[in-house]
Amino acid sequence: MRPRPPIKGRGVFSGTGLVIAALAATAVALLVPLRSSVGRQDPASAGLSSAPTVTTPYGPLSARDRDFVTEVRLAGLWELSAGEPAQRKGTTAAVRTAGRHLVDGRTSLDAHVRTVATRLGVPLPNEPGAQQKQWLGTLHAARGQDFDRRFASILRLAHGRMFPLVAEVRAGTQNALVRDLADAADATVLDHIKVLEATGYVDFAALARDLAASPSAVPDPPKVEPGAAVPLAPSPDAAYTAPPATDGP
Repeated sequence: MRPRPPIKGRGVFSGTGLVIAALAATAVALLVPLRSSVGRQDPASAGLSSAPTVTTPYGPLSARDRDFVTEVRLAGLWELSAGEPAQRKGTTAAVRTAGRHLVDGRTSLDAHVRTVATRLGVPLPNEPGAQQKQWLGTLHAARGQDFDRRFASILRLAHGRMFPLVAEVRAGTQNALVRDLADAADATVLDHIKVLEATGYVDFAALARDLAASPSAVPDPPKVEPGAAVPLAPSPDAAYTAPPATDGP
């Protein structure tokens, strides 16, 4: 039997097939990491809302803006509860003064943030987050100079975390009401930082380590409808003038 003659073009087709297969394999290799990254959260945005930017009469309102409004309210909820016992339990005049600044400053800022939240339709919490409740428990159990030290260190750490967040939002927000709130928060937080440091109980070396080791996170407590947030309204102290809260447009 005569051997069959080779089919013309088989070598060409085989070579083409190899090329196609190689290209397909390359495409799969490129697509697999792309697909695996879909839906993966950017670490820089961890803890932030996923809702899109919306249009308001005061300018665009981003997810970061809404988170900031919530953070200001949360800070007021627990700092007020920390400042009130400091006025009674503080063993020095400086600690009691710091407590008074916390109470009056946060009361003023809370009225501002509730107004902003109502205008922008941002739901607010009516109770502190888990970490904040833990801090309050620590302060309520402390006595004497132990209370003074814990009060100064915990509150200074919390304000040290809040301060750069205020600057970040103020620098980038496109919303006029959020800018005004950031201005008021900046003045209040800085005032509190100064009176806490004036107690003499802030360990700056430990503070630097804590700020570097424990980045801030947005707490996630229950929220209520805009305008339904319970006001923070302690008895004002006439001896202290809270930083002004600028009204929005």
